[in-house]
Amino acid sequence: MESLIYVGLGGFLGANARYLLTIWADGLMQARWGVFPFGTLVVNLLGSIGLALFATWFAARTGLSPQLRLLVGAGFFGAFTTFSTFANESFSLWKSQGITAFLLNVVLNNGLCLAGVVLGILCGQRLFASAQSL
Repeated sequence: MESLIYVGLGGFLGANARYLLTIWADGLMQARWGVFPFGTLVVNLLGSIGLALFATWFAARTGLSPQLRLLVGAGFFGAFTTFSTFANESFSLWKSQGITAFLLNVVLNNGLCLAGVVLGILCGQRLFASAQSL
């Protein structure tokens, strides 16, 4: 039961952060580049980098509570990123703007998020390996 509270609290914070960031990013980018799910792309990219960075940091430390991992990893980043919204927006793009917009969204989300994980791990290894030697 305690685990559910940690995941739920992290999820509450992550979902609200996603909502606010999506509104901000869409407002900023759609005014300049037209209708496209920029907000979802931004949160998925930042979430991929953030989760990889957190996982690298968490792995480099001993004695951290598993509750922290649940709160941040499963809770916050689980709710912050969104595959279901990405899938629905991709389908909507296909119906409203055609296959090119659909493929652009799929390639950008998958490619940038995978690159974000690599970036997060590499940055984490660099940052947290040097912090351990201090």
